[in-house]
Amino acid sequence: MSTTYMAKPNEVERKWYIIDAEGKTLGRLASEAASLIRGKHKPTFTPHIDTGDFVIIINASKIVLSGNKLQDKKYYRHSLHSGGLKVTSAQEMLAKKPERMIELAVHGMLPKNRLGNKMKLKLKVYAGSEHPHQAQQPEVWELRG
Repeated sequence: MSTTYMAKPNEVERKWYIIDAEGKTLGRLASEAASLIRGKHKPTFTPHIDTGDFVIIINASKIVLSGNKLQDKKYYRHSLHSGGLKVTSAQEMLAKKPERMIELAVHGMLPKNRLGNKMKLKLKVYAGSEHPHQAQQPEVWELRG
């Protein structure tokens, strides 16, 4: 009788991947990045253990949104004071904080629990093509499809 393999936290081998966001669609990029961060591409994937890898996304300012999303998509945040709702369009977000736009998309695709909060720290997003992670020797990851 064979038993199902369960990864142990100290056995997980982590890699660094770099994804170039230039000309890529936001949702497709985010789902691929979330899958890498979660570790679903590995045969040792275990849902309750963080088996994922680190992901560096460069050229965040050159991301593409399909349809009219640039004008229609809205990002909401609230200061928790009455009348404190702040609304930002995708166009404004892309101009001011393109990194935040990708972070929100990827974080929305990760588990909503303590494990997911830990996984969020493995995403590094940069607006330009420069990043400070050369020492980790990241491998280039090509998006599927």
